[in-house]
Amino acid sequence: MGAEMVPLITAFTFVFLAELGDKTQLTAVMLSSKSSGISVFSGAMLAFFLVDGVSTLVGGELLRVLPSGWIGFGSGVVFLVFGILSLTRRSGKAKVEAPRATFLKTFSMISLMELGDKTQLASIVLAGEFKSPLTVLTGVMLAFSVVTGVSVIFGAKLLRLLPERYLKIGTSLLFILFGLIFILDAITDIIL
Repeated sequence: MGAEMVPLITAFTFVFLAELGDKTQLTAVMLSSKSSGISVFSGAMLAFFLVDGVSTLVGGELLRVLPSGWIGFGSGVVFLVFGILSLTRRSGKAKVEAPRATFLKTFSMISLMELGDKTQLASIVLAGEFKSPLTVLTGVMLAFSVVTGVSVIFGAKLLRLLPERYLKIGTSLLFILFGLIFILDAITDIIL
């Protein structure tokens, strides 16, 4: 293994392990259980590339400009709204969202979740440490594609295993929980 592979393997390993069981992975599972897997995967990958990829290439400047407390608060509100709407929406026939709506929903949720996340910060640090942003970016995106792909496949299978009613309640409560956590974390960040 050449020295040029070290940044790629390090970035891949760190992001892969950090994303297992992370809120973005759970979101991909839940969204793909009710929607087009391709749209969820595409929206998530574009969000990862724009947030983590641009951060890797540009560095820490992005984080210094954005007020993380307010971003967290906005993310929390978005998750609460999605959770409450999903919980209160009447069940009828299983309604699958249009691929474009799923893509945009996934993109916006994952983008908000990734701003200031540990993988974004790690991408910046690794790119600076190895002085090889493109190689680090390649490792980061490979890790996100594997974790997201597995999440989408699992989410699509989950719908077939669980009654829709339980899936709807679980998904809604998970989004509400994330929303409350983001809002509380943001409030403490803004106040302190």
